Amino acid sequence: MALSMNLLVFMICSIISCFAMSLSYSISNTEYVAFVFGDSLVDAGNNDYLFTLSKADSPPYGIDFSPSGGHPTGRFTNGKTISDIVGEQLGAKSFPPPYLAPSTHGTAILGGVNYASGAAGILNDTGSIFIGRLSLDRQIDYFEDTKEELVKMLGDKNAEEFLGKALFSITVGANDFLNNFLNPISPKRPSPHSFEESMIAQYRLQIERLYDLGARKFVIAAVGPIGCIPYDRAINFLPNRSCSASSNELVTAYNQLLRNLISELNTRLSGAKLIYANSYDIVLDMFQNYANYGFENADDSCCGDVSALVPCSLKSNMCHDRSKYLFWDAYHPTEAANIIIGKLFLDGNLSCVYPMNIRQLLLL
Repeated sequence: MALSMNLLVFMICSIISCFAMSLSYSISNTEYVAFVFGDSLVDAGNNDYLFTLSKADSPPYGIDFSPSGGHPTGRFTNGKTISDIVGEQLGAKSFPPPYLAPSTHGTAILGGVNYASGAAGILNDTGSIFIGRLSLDRQIDYFEDTKEELVKMLGDKNAEEFLGKALFSITVGANDFLNNFLNPISPKRPSPHSFEESMIAQYRLQIERLYDLGARKFVIAAVGPIGCIPYDRAINFLPNRSCSASSNELVTAYNQLLRNLISELNTRLSGAKLIYANSYDIVLDMFQNYANYGFENADDSCCGDVSALVPCSLKSNMCHDRSKYLFWDAYHPTEAANIIIGKLFLDGNLSCVYPMNIRQLLLL
């Protein structure tokens, strides 16, 4: 029995108390502009232009990405990312192009730009084992260049108004744990609390810098339950239906600090509104209660071997029905999962997005 997507989202929201009475709100296409920052969860192809070991530029990545006809675009999933889903639901006619694409200039930037990069982190040394990647600091450097181009096109006042209405989404932090603090070949590590505090201190400066550059509407995604992804479960030799408690405890402590940071900045940054997108609780519930979401498998990656340690490629085993899997590869959700997460970010209540959802934020 196939449920319609709207009915499925209603059921999901009921399960985790995320449904909000905001579905009647609307926003015109001309008002939706998005500047996307982060890691491989939202990379739209920037790493295709880098010398890096972190790439998604070959099949079967993108196999379900309808705008490209199923060809890879540099997205680290089988189809659309969470950011793509949000834009699509809001009526965007196209997705923000990757900053490093040669054509991302002039009128191409008026719908926003994607700066996200696979293997990127809050800390500048995160992801160095992959060689090339754009740290969050470097992504903000590139946004500063974009702003200069906008000012030349629109003038100072109009550029300020343009950026003040735009959505600035940041999805980052998981690699700081996976490829830095939790990396078994990393040098001697500080205490978990010291590491998390260093992440928050750096993140504060980065968000404040975006604010100084004109950003006013922020969506800050929590780090998801990395102890439940196929990679972390595989290296810890965990059985099905189990997550790494130690990894998730680290992330939970960090997310609380992040939530506190967002509350602080909402008070201190005049005219800014930041929302906390609770991807941790959403994805954890999807893992624990996967059948309620229409999935048949939440343990294994759709593309890759059962150990989740062999990268996804054309030589990999592929699941028969990608819509029934929570995870596409060892690290990333399927498009089916991204659709659910994106819609909850857009229309969820305080359990999903705090202190308001994305649709409400854009109406301010």
